[in-house]
Amino acid sequence: MTTGEPRGNKASGFLETKEPRKFPIEFEGPASDTDTFEITIPAGYTVDDLPPAADADYSFASYHSKTVANGNVVGYTRTFEIKELSVPVDKAEDLRKFYRIIAGDERNTVVLKPAP
Repeated sequence: MTTGEPRGNKASGFLETKEPRKFPIEFEGPASDTDTFEITIPAGYTVDDLPPAADADYSFASYHSKTVANGNVVGYTRTFEIKELSVPVDKAEDLRKFYRIIAGDERNTVVLKPAP
């Protein structure tokens, strides 16, 4: 059995184009968001597998997430921060990697198995 946490969406595909960027990427403003979720595991199940932590730290932004199991509760915490309002064209590939890390993290799941 697999559960997906109701995480919201921080990933962005706006850089996933074939055309090279000509202008810097501009953010609306600095941001810092932290999401924390706790999900109770249904009776009769235990955690079989947790997704790995995600850590991406660039000069312009950072993203960190962690999933833990504590008894019959799965906890997920993530922090998303925009640190620079403008990302120069020469860092567009780093920004693309950053959003790919977030997209991968948002697709991760917790795997449950029947309790022994």
